Parts: sequence; structure tokens; C-alpha cells
Amino acid sequence: MLKRAGGAIHYVCIDVANGYTESFVTFVRRFRDAHPKLTLMAGNVVTGEMTEELILCGVDIVKVGIGPGSVCTTRGMTGVGYPQLSAVIECADAAHGLEGRICSDGGCTSPGDIAKAFGGGADFVMLGGMLAGHDEGGGEVVEQGGAQFKRFYGMSSRVAMEKYAGGVAHYRASEGKEVMVQYRGPVAATVQGILGGLRSACTYVGARTLKELTKRTTFVRVSMEMNEVFGGN
Repeated sequence: MLKRAGGAIHYVCIDVANGYTESFVTFVRRFRDAHPKLTLMAGNVVTGEMTEELILCGVDIVKVGIGPGSVCTTRGMTGVGYPQLSAVIECADAAHGLEGRICSDGGCTSPGDIAKAFGGGADFVMLGGMLAGHDEGGGEVVEQGGAQFKRFYGMSSRVAMEKYAGGVAHYRASEGKEVMVQYRGPVAATVQGILGGLRSACTYVGARTLKELTKRTTFVRVSMEMNEVFGGN
């Protein structure tokens, strides 16, 4: 993914499902050598060791997350994954020790989840499902049973592979799904709700900025029994 600003490319994201392959690391290193001044984000990984390796290869922002997305089926199809908050905490600690950054990719279903990601040390948070169904997301509005919906699908889904890669390879399985989400109109109200939640989170813990949030945050392990009784997350 390339980001253009003023006609020039300044930001590049090298995005693969499995950031642990030697070929991926080699490609990242060669890309950095060829483009030393670009801001480079790459992933996905979920461990501190691999975060460190990517940063030492020249990555500015490591993308963190395997399987947490609402339309990702990697964990069910392969049994591979890692709890997202734990991954964020571990990868952020590794990245910040080398003056790198991380982007938490997936798993947020509410503004509180975004606050927890920042509290865990994330520098950026990527959203999919929370922003799906809006006008700005593209795609056509579909009428079903008197209600309006928009399609939302993962990039490893059969729909995405048929659209962008000519279909699912015969030796592979889809690791994403397509869902219909209710049409939600302009994204502005949703974004305002997210920002409001983050502001309140900062107020509760005494943080003046998002960067301060992680310094004011303490996570407490909650058992399933307590979670059911108190309705916690």
C-alpha cells in the first residue's frame, strides 16, 4: 500500500498475513536499502522478538496482530493466533526499546477496546469492522428484508481473492469471510463517538495525551466467572 502526499510517495505498508517468513524479512531489508527515506510499516507479527528483527531491518512501524479481526478466520482455520492485547503489550515494549513504533491491527469492537490498545502501548490502531457500513467505505448499499446493508469482507476471504488475485489457490483455504453489516451513513458520528470514548478514558486515568495513556494504565486479569458477574471486558 502506498500513500501519496503532494505527488510524492512518503509512506509504504508491506502487508502479509505471516510476517515470520525469511522471504518477507529479506524483502523488507532490500526495500529499506532501496528507499531509505520512506516511512515504512510492515507486518503482521505478534511477538517481541520478531518486532525487534523487523525494526533492525529498517521498519519504522510494525503491524501487530494475527487473527483478531471480525472477518478474519485464521484462528479457526489454522489454530494459529495470539491474544491481541498481550501481543500489543509485548511488541510495544520491544519496539519502543529500539525507538520503533507499532500499529495494533484488529480486534477492536468498541471505543474502549481502542483505549486498551493505546493503554497497552500501541502508537497506532487499525480499524475495520468499526468503520464498516459507512458511506466512506465504498461499495453499494444492498436492500435485504426492508433494511439496508453493505458488504464487509476480509482480504483473505474468497470474495477478496476472487476480486484481486484471481481466486483462491487450489492448495490453500480461505482465511476470511464476507458479512453484511447494517448501513450506517456518514462516518463522522462514529468517529466522534470513538474520540469521545478516548477522551473519557484519558480523563478517568489522568492522561493528558494518548501518549500518556500507557503510562497511566494498569491491566488486571479477570477470571471468566468475574467477567460474567460484573459484565466486564
